[in-house]
Amino acid sequence: MAWRQLSTKFVVAPSNLPSGFASFSSKSSPYLVKVGIPEFLKAVGNGVETHVQKLETEIGDFHKLLVTRTFKLKNFDIPCKHRKLILKYAHKYRLGLWRPRAEPVKKA
Repeated sequence: MAWRQLSTKFVVAPSNLPSGFASFSSKSSPYLVKVGIPEFLKAVGNGVETHVQKLETEIGDFHKLLVTRTFKLKNFDIPCKHRKLILKYAHKYRLGLWRPRAEPVKKA
């Protein structure tokens, strides 16, 4: 019963939030509509995009890349640092925590 009293004291109603607080979460980031292996590796960066041709010929599908294990990437002669980056961002992509950003549109 004491816990119920404590938890009701610290409830913040949405009307008590500062006026500019909601505007931060409503901004959307530009994301790529279609994500393939080249777009994914280019967004990861750090030289990983050099393996685009190799991964497209060996794996072929982006969804297969998302479930690829480290030993398979090692057999494709991808260096350890690049394997770590690919696996890290593939896991984040599967969870929905990260997506490649779209290229800014250049005005002519």
